[in-house]
Amino acid sequence: MTVRNILKMGEPLLWEIAQRVPQEDILSLATQSLIQDLLDTMRAANGAGLAAPQIGISQQIVVFGFEKNQRYPDELPIPQTILINPVITPMEDIKESSWEGCLSVPGLRGKVPRYRKIRYHGLNQNGESIDRIVEGFHARVVQHECDHLIGKLYPMRIEDLTQFGFTEVLFPELNPSDVDE
Repeated sequence: MTVRNILKMGEPLLWEIAQRVPQEDILSLATQSLIQDLLDTMRAANGAGLAAPQIGISQQIVVFGFEKNQRYPDELPIPQTILINPVITPMEDIKESSWEGCLSVPGLRGKVPRYRKIRYHGLNQNGESIDRIVEGFHARVVQHECDHLIGKLYPMRIEDLTQFGFTEVLFPELNPSDVDE
């Protein structure tokens, strides 16, 4: 459908809590078009995920997943998922810190602690229930995207600001076209 402009950190909408999507609106043309725009925009930006607030829409919808992603060449594939009105529950208290980037925070990376194993549930694009337990990078991506729905960007979760900086400085060995957040 349409590749949308991605809002950058500093845009007021990115700090807001997104609105829940009413069950009766999930199958509407507007919601289905929004989902397709999110998928098209995520793919065009070579992202692992994208949330509706990042394209200027205050709704609790995230999309994520990839078969292979040049920005994350060592990560296992994540099934393409559309998740509406998500709820995340940590399955253990263990957190792991790892590098994250964001399409709304281009050119920067930071080391962010996230729960290693989570359960997420919500609805898919057909209004059907999704309920999964995941860990590792999959869990990280879901937590990152769902943070956008509560007005949080990953820099707000960084505990050690010496582990935050420009991608080209932190990872000079990477090809710049592979790390365009």
